[in-house]
Amino acid sequence: MLQKLFSNATQVRSNETAATLLSFGFVLCLMFAYNVMKPVRDAMAPDWSDAALAWLWTYNFIFSIVAVSAYGYAVSRVRLKYLIPGVYAFFATSFVLFYFGARSLQDTDLVNKSFYLWTSLFSLFHISVFWSLMSDLFTRQQAPRLFGFIASGASIGTIAGSALAFSLATIVGNLNLMLLAAVVLVALLPLVAILYRLKATRMPAAAGSASGDIEATVSGNPLAGFEAFVRSPFLLGIGVFIFLYTALGSFVYFEIKNLTVDMDNDARTQMWAGINLIINAISIVVAMFATGHIASRLGVAKTLAMVPMLVGAGFMIVVVNPLLAVVLGSWVVLKGGNYAITRPAREMLYTLVNREDRFKAKPVIDIVVYRGGDTLAAWAFAAMTAGLGFGIAAMAAAGAVLAMLWAIVGIYLGRRYDRTAAATDA
Repeated sequence: MLQKLFSNATQVRSNETAATLLSFGFVLCLMFAYNVMKPVRDAMAPDWSDAALAWLWTYNFIFSIVAVSAYGYAVSRVRLKYLIPGVYAFFATSFVLFYFGARSLQDTDLVNKSFYLWTSLFSLFHISVFWSLMSDLFTRQQAPRLFGFIASGASIGTIAGSALAFSLATIVGNLNLMLLAAVVLVALLPLVAILYRLKATRMPAAAGSASGDIEATVSGNPLAGFEAFVRSPFLLGIGVFIFLYTALGSFVYFEIKNLTVDMDNDARTQMWAGINLIINAISIVVAMFATGHIASRLGVAKTLAMVPMLVGAGFMIVVVNPLLAVVLGSWVVLKGGNYAITRPAREMLYTLVNREDRFKAKPVIDIVVYRGGDTLAAWAFAAMTAGLGFGIAAMAAAGAVLAMLWAIVGIYLGRRYDRTAAATDA
Protein backbone atom coordinates (compact mmCIF):
# COMPACT_ATOMS: atom_id res chain seq x y z
CA MET A 1 0.00 0.00 0.00
CA LEU A 2 2.86 2.36 0.83
CA GLN A 3 4.48 1.60 -2.53
CA LYS A 4 1.19 2.36 -4.30
CA LEU A 5 0.77 5.68 -2.49
CA PHE A 6 4.37 6.59 -3.23
CA SER A 7 4.01 5.68 -6.92
CA ASN A 8 0.79 7.66 -7.30
CA ALA A 9 2.30 10.76 -5.72
CA THR A 10 5.69 10.66 -7.45
CA GLN A 11 5.28 8.40 -10.53
CA VAL A 12 8.15 6.19 -9.28
CA ARG A 13 7.62 2.51 -10.14
CA SER A 14 8.46 -0.35 -7.82
CA ASN A 15 11.60 -1.49 -9.68
CA GLU A 16 12.88 2.11 -9.69
CA THR A 17 12.26 2.91 -6.03
CA ALA A 18 15.65 1.93 -4.59
CA ALA A 19 17.71 3.70 -7.28
CA THR A 20 15.48 6.79 -7.15
CA LEU A 21 15.63 7.11 -3.36
CA LEU A 22 19.42 6.61 -3.34
CA SER A 23 19.80 9.26 -6.06
CA PHE A 24 17.53 11.53 -4.03
CA GLY A 25 19.74 11.03 -0.96
CA PHE A 26 22.91 11.45 -3.02
CA VAL A 27 22.02 14.93 -4.30
CA LEU A 28 20.57 15.87 -0.90
CA CYS A 29 23.95 15.27 0.75
CA LEU A 30 25.84 17.00 -2.07
CA MET A 31 23.77 20.15 -1.73
CA PHE A 32 23.99 20.00 2.06
CA ALA A 33 27.78 19.97 1.84
CA TYR A 34 27.78 22.95 -0.52
CA ASN A 35 25.19 25.03 1.28
CA VAL A 36 26.85 24.98 4.67
CA MET A 37 29.47 27.15 2.94
CA LYS A 38 27.44 29.08 0.34
CA PRO A 39 26.04 31.84 2.60
CA VAL A 40 29.56 32.48 3.89
CA ARG A 41 30.79 32.91 0.31
CA ASP A 42 27.91 35.19 -0.69
CA ALA A 43 28.42 37.37 2.38
CA MET A 44 31.92 38.27 1.18
CA ALA A 45 30.83 39.86 -2.13
CA PRO A 46 29.60 43.25 -0.78
CA ASP A 47 33.12 43.92 0.54
CA TRP A 48 34.33 44.26 -3.08
CA SER A 49 33.39 46.77 -5.78
CA ASP A 50 31.43 45.77 -8.91
CA ALA A 51 34.66 45.90 -10.94
CA ALA A 52 36.59 43.83 -8.38
CA LEU A 53 33.87 41.20 -8.33
CA ALA A 54 33.74 41.19 -12.14
CA TRP A 55 37.48 40.51 -12.23
CA LEU A 56 37.03 37.71 -9.71
CA TRP A 57 34.36 36.14 -11.90
CA THR A 58 36.68 36.49 -14.90
CA TYR A 59 39.41 34.56 -13.07
CA ASN A 60 36.79 31.98 -12.16
CA PHE A 61 35.83 31.58 -15.82
CA ILE A 62 39.47 30.98 -16.83
CA PHE A 63 39.94 28.59 -13.93
CA SER A 64 36.79 26.72 -15.02
CA ILE A 65 38.17 26.15 -18.54
CA VAL A 66 41.34 24.63 -17.07
CA ALA A 67 39.37 22.46 -14.63
CA VAL A 68 36.95 21.14 -17.28
CA SER A 69 39.85 20.35 -19.62
CA ALA A 70 41.58 18.38 -16.86
CA TYR A 71 38.32 16.58 -16.12
CA GLY A 72 37.94 15.72 -19.83
CA TYR A 73 41.39 14.15 -19.75
CA ALA A 74 40.44 12.13 -16.66
CA VAL A 75 37.19 10.97 -18.29
CA SER A 76 39.20 9.55 -21.21
CA ARG A 77 41.64 7.71 -18.95
CA VAL A 78 39.80 6.62 -15.80
CA ARG A 79 37.02 4.03 -15.49
CA LEU A 80 33.68 5.39 -14.30
CA LYS A 81 33.83 3.31 -11.12
CA TYR A 82 36.83 5.42 -10.07
CA LEU A 83 36.16 8.67 -11.93
CA ILE A 84 32.96 9.86 -10.25
CA PRO A 85 33.96 8.96 -6.67
CA GLY A 86 37.39 10.43 -7.43
CA VAL A 87 35.89 13.85 -8.21
CA TYR A 88 34.16 14.01 -4.83
CA ALA A 89 37.19 12.63 -2.97
CA PHE A 90 39.32 15.32 -4.61
CA PHE A 91 37.03 18.13 -3.46
CA ALA A 92 36.81 16.65 0.04
CA THR A 93 40.59 16.62 0.26
CA SER A 94 40.78 20.19 -1.05
CA PHE A 95 38.48 21.43 1.72
CA VAL A 96 40.64 19.79 4.35
CA LEU A 97 43.79 21.34 2.85
CA PHE A 98 42.07 24.71 2.54
CA TYR A 99 41.06 24.52 6.19
CA PHE A 100 44.66 24.07 7.38
CA GLY A 101 46.03 26.56 4.86
CA ALA A 102 43.53 29.27 5.76
CA ARG A 103 44.34 29.00 9.45
CA SER A 104 48.01 29.75 8.78
CA LEU A 105 47.67 32.63 6.27
CA GLN A 106 47.71 36.24 7.41
CA ASP A 107 46.21 37.93 4.33
CA THR A 108 42.45 37.67 4.98
CA ASP A 109 41.48 39.20 1.65
CA LEU A 110 43.52 36.61 -0.25
CA VAL A 111 41.93 33.82 1.79
CA ASN A 112 38.43 35.16 1.16
CA LYS A 113 38.94 35.49 -2.59
CA SER A 114 40.51 32.04 -2.84
CA PHE A 115 37.59 30.58 -0.92
CA TYR A 116 35.10 32.45 -3.12
CA LEU A 117 36.73 31.11 -6.30
CA TRP A 118 37.06 27.53 -5.09
CA THR A 119 33.52 27.19 -3.79
CA SER A 120 32.23 28.76 -7.01
CA LEU A 121 33.95 26.01 -9.00
CA PHE A 122 32.67 23.35 -6.63
CA SER A 123 29.12 24.73 -6.85
CA LEU A 124 28.89 23.79 -10.54
CA PHE A 125 31.27 20.85 -10.76
CA HIS A 126 29.73 18.63 -8.11
CA ILE A 127 26.18 18.98 -9.43
CA SER A 128 27.19 18.66 -13.10
CA VAL A 129 28.93 15.34 -12.39
CA PHE A 130 25.90 14.15 -10.43
CA TRP A 131 23.47 14.85 -13.30
CA SER A 132 25.85 13.21 -15.78
CA LEU A 133 25.55 10.15 -13.57
CA MET A 134 21.74 10.43 -13.52
CA SER A 135 21.42 10.69 -17.31
CA ASP A 136 23.70 7.64 -17.57
CA LEU A 137 21.63 5.62 -15.10
CA PHE A 138 18.07 6.45 -16.12
CA THR A 139 16.50 6.19 -19.57
CA ARG A 140 14.75 8.85 -21.62
CA GLN A 141 11.42 7.25 -20.68
CA GLN A 142 12.23 7.39 -16.97
CA ALA A 143 13.68 10.91 -16.82
CA PRO A 144 10.42 12.95 -17.12
CA ARG A 145 8.88 10.91 -14.29
CA LEU A 146 11.86 10.67 -11.94
CA PHE A 147 14.14 13.69 -12.34
CA GLY A 148 11.78 16.11 -10.61
CA PHE A 149 11.54 13.90 -7.52
CA ILE A 150 15.31 13.38 -7.47
CA ALA A 151 15.88 17.13 -7.83
CA SER A 152 13.73 17.77 -4.75
CA GLY A 153 16.52 16.13 -2.75
CA ALA A 154 18.75 19.02 -3.77
CA SER A 155 16.27 21.47 -2.27
CA ILE A 156 16.06 19.54 0.99
CA GLY A 157 19.86 19.41 1.17
CA THR A 158 20.03 23.12 0.50
CA ILE A 159 17.55 23.84 3.28
CA ALA A 160 19.44 21.65 5.73
CA GLY A 161 22.80 23.20 4.82
CA SER A 162 21.43 26.75 4.86
CA ALA A 163 19.71 26.16 8.21
CA LEU A 164 22.94 24.89 9.69
CA ALA A 165 24.86 27.89 8.34
CA PHE A 166 22.12 30.22 9.60
CA SER A 167 22.39 28.72 13.09
CA LEU A 168 26.15 28.30 13.37
CA ALA A 169 27.60 31.13 11.24
CA THR A 170 28.54 33.21 14.29
CA ILE A 171 29.24 30.27 16.64
CA VAL A 172 31.65 27.75 15.09
CA GLY A 173 33.19 29.94 12.37
CA ASN A 174 33.53 29.50 8.62
CA LEU A 175 36.51 27.16 8.50
CA ASN A 176 34.97 24.42 10.62
CA LEU A 177 32.09 24.16 8.15
CA MET A 178 34.60 23.11 5.47
CA LEU A 179 35.56 20.03 7.48
CA LEU A 180 31.89 19.06 7.79
CA ALA A 181 31.48 19.36 4.00
CA ALA A 182 34.53 17.13 3.46
CA VAL A 183 33.15 14.41 5.75
CA VAL A 184 29.79 14.39 3.92
CA LEU A 185 31.48 14.06 0.51
CA VAL A 186 33.61 11.12 1.65
CA ALA A 187 30.52 9.34 2.99
CA LEU A 188 28.93 9.47 -0.49
CA LEU A 189 31.70 7.63 -2.34
CA PRO A 190 30.24 4.06 -2.20
CA LEU A 191 26.88 5.18 -3.66
CA VAL A 192 28.09 5.28 -7.27
CA ALA A 193 28.82 1.54 -7.44
CA ILE A 194 25.54 0.73 -5.67
CA LEU A 195 23.51 2.80 -8.17
CA TYR A 196 25.10 1.12 -11.21
CA ARG A 197 24.46 -2.27 -9.63
CA LEU A 198 20.77 -1.38 -9.22
CA LYS A 199 20.59 -0.30 -12.86
CA ALA A 200 22.00 -3.64 -13.99
CA THR A 201 19.78 -5.77 -11.76
CA ARG A 202 16.48 -3.89 -11.49
CA MET A 203 16.28 -1.49 -14.44
CA PRO A 204 17.21 -3.23 -17.72
CA ALA A 205 18.32 -1.07 -20.62
CA ALA A 206 15.64 0.53 -22.79
CA ALA A 207 15.53 2.84 -25.82
CA GLY A 208 17.55 5.97 -25.26
CA SER A 209 19.49 4.58 -22.29
CA ALA A 210 23.21 4.38 -21.70
CA SER A 211 25.03 1.07 -21.39
CA GLY A 212 25.32 1.42 -17.63
CA ASP A 213 28.79 -0.19 -17.63
CA ILE A 214 30.64 1.15 -14.60
CA GLU A 215 33.82 -0.66 -15.63
CA ALA A 216 34.05 1.28 -18.92
CA THR A 217 36.00 4.42 -19.72
CA VAL A 218 34.56 7.14 -21.91
CA SER A 219 36.87 6.90 -24.90
CA GLY A 220 37.83 9.75 -27.18
CA ASN A 221 39.76 13.01 -27.25
CA PRO A 222 40.01 14.67 -23.81
CA LEU A 223 38.87 17.92 -25.46
CA ALA A 224 36.02 16.20 -27.33
CA GLY A 225 33.51 17.96 -25.07
CA PHE A 226 34.49 21.37 -26.45
CA GLU A 227 34.39 20.05 -30.02
CA ALA A 228 30.98 18.39 -29.59
CA PHE A 229 29.56 21.54 -28.04
CA VAL A 230 30.47 23.84 -30.95
CA ARG A 231 29.43 21.31 -33.61
CA SER A 232 26.05 20.24 -32.27
CA PRO A 233 23.10 22.67 -32.66
CA PHE A 234 21.30 20.79 -29.88
CA LEU A 235 24.18 21.20 -27.41
CA LEU A 236 24.69 24.80 -28.51
CA GLY A 237 21.03 25.42 -27.77
CA ILE A 238 21.44 24.03 -24.25
CA GLY A 239 24.47 26.29 -23.84
CA VAL A 240 22.50 29.38 -24.88
CA PHE A 241 19.70 28.36 -22.52
CA ILE A 242 22.11 28.17 -19.58
CA PHE A 243 23.91 31.35 -20.65
CA LEU A 244 20.65 33.36 -20.53
CA TYR A 245 19.75 31.86 -17.15
CA THR A 246 23.07 32.72 -15.59
CA ALA A 247 23.06 36.22 -17.11
CA LEU A 248 19.69 36.90 -15.49
CA GLY A 249 20.92 35.49 -12.20
CA SER A 250 24.03 37.67 -12.31
CA PHE A 251 21.99 40.82 -12.89
CA VAL A 252 19.76 40.14 -9.88
CA TYR A 253 22.74 39.05 -7.73
CA PHE A 254 24.54 42.34 -8.37
CA GLU A 255 21.40 44.33 -7.60
CA ILE A 256 21.01 42.55 -4.27
CA LYS A 257 24.71 43.06 -3.54
CA ASN A 258 24.42 46.80 -4.10
CA LEU A 259 21.17 47.13 -2.14
CA THR A 260 22.70 45.38 0.91
CA VAL A 261 26.01 47.25 1.02
CA ASP A 262 25.07 48.98 4.29
CA MET A 263 24.33 45.71 6.12
CA ASP A 264 27.03 44.07 8.25
CA ASN A 265 28.57 40.75 7.26
CA ASP A 266 26.68 38.61 9.79
CA ALA A 267 23.34 40.15 8.75
CA ARG A 268 24.09 39.45 5.08
CA THR A 269 24.99 35.84 5.88
CA GLN A 270 21.70 35.38 7.71
CA MET A 271 19.78 37.13 4.92
CA TRP A 272 21.22 34.84 2.24
CA ALA A 273 20.64 31.77 4.40
CA GLY A 274 17.02 32.86 4.95
CA ILE A 275 16.49 33.43 1.22
CA ASN A 276 17.86 29.96 0.47
CA LEU A 277 15.46 28.47 2.99
CA ILE A 278 12.46 30.14 1.33
CA ILE A 279 13.54 29.17 -2.20
CA ASN A 280 14.08 25.56 -1.35
CA ALA A 281 11.00 25.15 0.81
CA ILE A 282 8.98 26.06 -2.28
CA SER A 283 11.15 23.91 -4.53
CA ILE A 284 10.73 20.76 -2.45
CA VAL A 285 6.95 20.62 -2.79
CA VAL A 286 6.93 21.52 -6.50
CA ALA A 287 9.79 19.22 -7.53
CA MET A 288 8.68 16.26 -5.42
CA PHE A 289 5.01 16.20 -6.33
CA ALA A 290 4.41 18.42 -9.38
CA THR A 291 7.38 18.51 -11.78
CA GLY A 292 6.99 14.92 -12.98
CA HIS A 293 3.32 15.48 -13.73
CA ILE A 294 4.04 18.82 -15.45
CA ALA A 295 6.74 17.35 -17.71
CA SER A 296 4.68 14.25 -18.54
CA ARG A 297 1.48 16.15 -19.36
CA LEU A 298 2.69 19.44 -20.83
CA GLY A 299 5.79 18.17 -22.59
CA VAL A 300 9.38 19.35 -22.29
CA ALA A 301 8.94 22.50 -24.43
CA LYS A 302 6.26 24.08 -22.22
CA THR A 303 8.04 22.91 -19.08
CA LEU A 304 11.29 24.63 -20.12
CA ALA A 305 9.46 27.87 -21.04
CA MET A 306 7.34 28.07 -17.88
CA VAL A 307 9.85 29.59 -15.46
CA PRO A 308 11.35 32.06 -18.00
CA MET A 309 7.87 33.47 -18.60
CA LEU A 310 7.27 33.88 -14.86
CA VAL A 311 10.67 35.51 -14.38
CA GLY A 312 9.99 37.95 -17.24
CA ALA A 313 6.75 38.99 -15.54
CA GLY A 314 8.64 39.42 -12.25
CA PHE A 315 11.20 41.72 -13.84
CA MET A 316 8.41 43.89 -15.23
CA ILE A 317 7.12 44.31 -11.67
CA VAL A 318 10.63 45.38 -10.58
CA VAL A 319 10.56 48.06 -13.32
CA VAL A 320 7.53 49.61 -11.59
CA ASN A 321 8.60 48.89 -7.98
CA PRO A 322 12.43 48.83 -7.80
CA LEU A 323 12.64 47.94 -4.09
CA LEU A 324 14.83 45.38 -2.32
CA ALA A 325 11.83 43.23 -1.36
CA VAL A 326 10.66 43.08 -4.99
CA VAL A 327 14.18 42.26 -6.25
CA LEU A 328 14.44 39.49 -3.67
CA GLY A 329 11.07 38.19 -4.88
CA SER A 330 12.41 37.99 -8.44
CA TRP A 331 15.43 36.08 -7.14
CA VAL A 332 13.15 33.59 -5.38
CA VAL A 333 11.12 33.00 -8.57
CA LEU A 334 14.26 32.63 -10.69
CA LYS A 335 16.13 30.27 -8.38
CA GLY A 336 13.17 28.37 -6.99
CA GLY A 337 11.72 27.80 -10.45
CA ASN A 338 15.10 26.65 -11.74
CA TYR A 339 15.62 24.14 -8.92
CA ALA A 340 12.10 22.73 -9.06
CA ILE A 341 11.20 22.78 -12.77
CA THR A 342 13.79 24.12 -15.20
CA ARG A 343 16.82 22.15 -14.00
CA PRO A 344 15.11 18.72 -14.02
CA ALA A 345 13.61 19.45 -17.46
CA ARG A 346 16.99 20.59 -18.77
CA GLU A 347 18.71 17.45 -17.50
CA MET A 348 16.17 15.33 -19.40
CA LEU A 349 17.69 16.67 -22.63
CA TYR A 350 20.94 14.78 -21.96
CA THR A 351 19.20 11.40 -22.10
CA LEU A 352 19.16 11.89 -25.91
CA VAL A 353 22.94 12.28 -26.31
CA ASN A 354 25.69 9.64 -26.17
CA ARG A 355 27.78 8.83 -23.13
CA GLU A 356 30.81 10.82 -24.30
CA ASP A 357 28.71 13.98 -24.58
CA ARG A 358 27.16 13.32 -21.16
CA PHE A 359 30.53 13.20 -19.43
CA LYS A 360 32.57 15.58 -21.62
CA ALA A 361 30.29 18.11 -23.34
CA LYS A 362 27.96 18.49 -20.37
CA PRO A 363 30.65 19.91 -18.01
CA VAL A 364 31.65 22.35 -20.77
CA ILE A 365 28.07 23.64 -20.83
CA ASP A 366 27.37 23.43 -17.10
CA ILE A 367 30.65 25.01 -15.98
CA VAL A 368 32.48 26.88 -18.76
CA VAL A 369 29.38 28.34 -20.42
CA TYR A 370 27.82 29.05 -17.03
CA ARG A 371 30.89 30.89 -15.79
CA GLY A 372 31.25 32.63 -19.15
CA GLY A 373 27.72 33.94 -18.71
CA ASP A 374 28.61 35.08 -15.19
CA THR A 375 31.69 36.90 -16.45
CA LEU A 376 30.05 38.68 -19.38
CA ALA A 377 27.00 39.59 -17.31
CA ALA A 378 29.20 40.92 -14.50
CA TRP A 379 31.12 43.21 -16.83
CA ALA A 380 27.93 44.25 -18.61
CA PHE A 381 26.31 45.12 -15.28
CA ALA A 382 29.36 47.08 -14.15
CA ALA A 383 29.42 48.97 -17.48
CA MET A 384 25.70 49.79 -17.33
CA THR A 385 25.67 50.91 -13.70
CA ALA A 386 29.08 52.50 -13.18
CA GLY A 387 29.64 53.61 -16.79
CA LEU A 388 26.18 54.55 -18.04
CA GLY A 389 24.47 55.22 -14.73
CA PHE A 390 21.60 52.75 -15.20
CA GLY A 391 19.37 52.21 -12.18
CA ILE A 392 17.44 49.20 -10.91
CA ALA A 393 14.42 49.81 -13.14
CA ALA A 394 16.49 50.02 -16.33
CA MET A 395 18.39 46.85 -15.45
CA ALA A 396 15.11 45.05 -14.72
CA ALA A 397 13.80 46.03 -18.16
CA ALA A 398 16.89 44.52 -19.76
CA GLY A 399 16.34 41.41 -17.64
CA ALA A 400 12.76 41.08 -18.90
CA VAL A 401 14.01 41.02 -22.50
CA LEU A 402 16.57 38.32 -21.62
CA ALA A 403 13.84 36.28 -19.93
CA MET A 404 11.72 36.30 -23.09
CA LEU A 405 14.71 35.12 -25.14
CA TRP A 406 15.30 32.43 -22.52
CA ALA A 407 11.73 31.19 -22.97
CA ILE A 408 12.09 31.07 -26.77
CA VAL A 409 15.26 28.96 -26.55
CA GLY A 410 13.51 26.64 -24.09
CA ILE A 411 10.65 26.07 -26.53
CA TYR A 412 13.14 25.29 -29.31
CA LEU A 413 15.01 22.75 -27.17
CA GLY A 414 11.81 21.11 -25.95
CA ARG A 415 10.42 20.72 -29.46
CA ARG A 416 13.74 19.31 -30.65
CA TYR A 417 13.67 16.84 -27.76
CA ASP A 418 10.10 15.76 -28.54
CA ARG A 419 10.85 15.28 -32.27
CA THR A 420 14.01 13.28 -31.59
CA ALA A 421 12.25 11.14 -28.99
CA ALA A 422 9.37 10.43 -31.37
CA ALA A 423 11.79 9.47 -34.15
CA THR A 424 13.72 7.18 -31.79
CA ASP A 425 10.52 5.47 -30.67
CA ALA A 426 9.38 5.03 -34.28
